[in-house]
Amino acid sequence: MPHHILDEYTKHHGSAKYTVEHYDLSLVIKLASNLLDGRAMLRIRAVEDISEVALNLSGLKIIKATCQGRKVAVAKKHHRMVVALPAVLKAGERVELNLRYAGSPQPENGPWGELGWEELTDGVLVSGQPVGAATWYPCNDHPSHKSSYRFEVSADAGYRVVANGQLVDHRRSASRETWVYEQHEPMASYLATLQIGRYSQIPFDEGGHLVAYAVPGSDLPVRGAFAKQAAMAELFERKFGPYPFGSYKIVVVDDELEIPLEAQGLSIFGKNHLSLQWEAQRLIAHEFAHQWFGNSLTPGRWKDIWLNEGFACFSEWVYSDHAEVLPLAERAKQAWEMLDSLPQDILVGDPGPEDMFDDRVYKRGALALYALLRKLGENSFYTMLREWTATYQHSTVSTQKFAGLLGSYAPAHDIQAILDAWLFSEDLPPFPA
Repeated sequence: MPHHILDEYTKHHGSAKYTVEHYDLSLVIKLASNLLDGRAMLRIRAVEDISEVALNLSGLKIIKATCQGRKVAVAKKHHRMVVALPAVLKAGERVELNLRYAGSPQPENGPWGELGWEELTDGVLVSGQPVGAATWYPCNDHPSHKSSYRFEVSADAGYRVVANGQLVDHRRSASRETWVYEQHEPMASYLATLQIGRYSQIPFDEGGHLVAYAVPGSDLPVRGAFAKQAAMAELFERKFGPYPFGSYKIVVVDDELEIPLEAQGLSIFGKNHLSLQWEAQRLIAHEFAHQWFGNSLTPGRWKDIWLNEGFACFSEWVYSDHAEVLPLAERAKQAWEMLDSLPQDILVGDPGPEDMFDDRVYKRGALALYALLRKLGENSFYTMLREWTATYQHSTVSTQKFAGLLGSYAPAHDIQAILDAWLFSEDLPPFPA
């Protein structure tokens, strides 16, 4: 891999030369004209000696850049905005960059469809995975970097802004409302989100740990569809360990969405997902499971996407079993039969950028976990999962780290044989007995 490419899957995104410890974003959004006026403060730490900072920002223009109060030059170089530093920043040293930027944010159209900032019928949705973050703020856009965030967002009066973290302030003026959120737990850039709509709040519990946002008049369908959320939380905490964030927010947009989306500490659903049918409940379980697998534990390379999707898909089966919809073994068998009818031409442990969201990554990744469950037995398996989420909470993971942890639960060669068969060979292994 050329030294300037951090990840073969998202070639032009992210840099290994520096990390952003904290983002402070102050945005003014005019919804009717879809205009964003932004100020971004980035606290940067050099990983190696650097004289410039290459950022991802697409479709928006940096108007002014200062570093430690001094004006610095910005130039566009191959897909990146490059900010010159006033002096060489030595490895380990920190500096503060202030950027003023503006424009009309647009989704990025790539191999994964439209990503990032999307205008809804009445409001805005942000879907960041894998490279949508750069459509609305300048960032070091790669999951191997995690940062704390502060969002101060001003939008038209009558609209609610929902972002990651804790709401710490809300101010109104005649024509605008400003919402301030702080996200203290480290977060990957693709998990940062803004959801803007005429949403009202639907509290689910006394403590405010679970809250939904939807357009007025949708209380009943929202409460109905998410009636099992508390039971799901109890189950997942028992199996996977404590919920990793302070609260869980559900945003239901007033549009139909092809698929729901998860961000750190919240999930976004379309009004078409408000159902107690298994297909909708499965998605609710899937997005919720990502809070552990993907958001708290984030893969350091996109090739390890199965650590997000295989685990979230397996979690659907765990919930199906618990809710007595269909036993876990039956779900696994159905998935195996479906895979058996499809071409065997994918390596789940490194599927390539085009196939990283292929259904086979999800199902076969989940079957790898099912095979481990059969090998270790229920007690050991869930003890192992709880150790996995505790050891790497709010940090970065890889298939290698997972294999390493598994090694203390079963002979290393047995574990490696299971992982090799399910993740690193194309042929579908027989169904785990």
